[in-house]
Amino acid sequence: MSVLKTAEPAPDDTPIRRPAPAAPTARRRVHRRSWRQALRRDWQLYSLAVLPLLFFAIFRYLPMLGNVIAFRRFQPGGSLFGEYWVGLRYFRMFLADPKFWDVFTNTVVLGTLTLLFCFPLPIVLALLLNEIRTRTVRRFVQSVSYLPHFLSIVVVAAMVAELVSVNGTVNQLVQAMGGDPTPFLQRPDWFRAIYVSSEVWQTVGWGTILYLAALTTIDDNLYEAARIDGANRWRQTWHVTLPGIRPTMMTLLILNIGTFMTVGFEKVLLLYNPLTYPTSDVISTYLFRMGFESSNFSYAAAIGLFEAVIGLTLVFGANAISRRTTGTSLW
Repeated sequence: MSVLKTAEPAPDDTPIRRPAPAAPTARRRVHRRSWRQALRRDWQLYSLAVLPLLFFAIFRYLPMLGNVIAFRRFQPGGSLFGEYWVGLRYFRMFLADPKFWDVFTNTVVLGTLTLLFCFPLPIVLALLLNEIRTRTVRRFVQSVSYLPHFLSIVVVAAMVAELVSVNGTVNQLVQAMGGDPTPFLQRPDWFRAIYVSSEVWQTVGWGTILYLAALTTIDDNLYEAARIDGANRWRQTWHVTLPGIRPTMMTLLILNIGTFMTVGFEKVLLLYNPLTYPTSDVISTYLFRMGFESSNFSYAAAIGLFEAVIGLTLVFGANAISRRTTGTSLW
């Protein structure tokens, strides 16, 4: 009696396809867990950032809500965000105001002079300090050049006013050489020179710190190779040192351009007077007078917003040009 056996089906060689895991969800979960673990592990370090973030949130970003009064009629004692909507009325007012364009011109001139003198001079001073081999002399020069930065602007303005007053040191030197004393702070043609020279004295020494730090990152082998190729000290500076600190230079240049329109509000406010308005009155001081002396807060807010938009445009433009030309940018 034969037993019939049922033939088993041949095994299928087709590979078994398993459903792919939900990668995005898993990645998200892993990312969240790693962030929480890092926060638990380094919470002391993260806590150090709380106060700076609160400072910027309260004193930098929250006041931006007040820009709405540039488009609304604001009256002291009324609504915090203005009484009613006026649109671009205040922008048209200052664009048609010849006084505003006078202070705009003064701002551009003072900003250009400050940038031309206060940006390259720290580089020059850093290169000169880098060439000093005597450590004692270098530290002395650094200390003397850094000290003005730590002085209050009020103190600096008072020192400048005393130096250039009619009976001040400058006029005493002028009289000693046979000249007549000059009221420098009452002469509009002298204000820009006084302001820029005081800015150079106060900021150049402090500006060398970042450049000196950047100089320490340059490889000494590059200088050795340049000397082997017969390069003198000037060519080493031009072909090795300056390219080595170029990223730092471009970053600081972009930041300086960002503050181009603000100039130095506190120092100008302390040094200027109605006699020097033709050359000393800038946007920030004009805005101050419109807002606090004339109580025209909406008009002042419109001027400030206009100034901020120009500064933001300059930062973006300088960053784009720097990225395309040198490959260095802030973002």
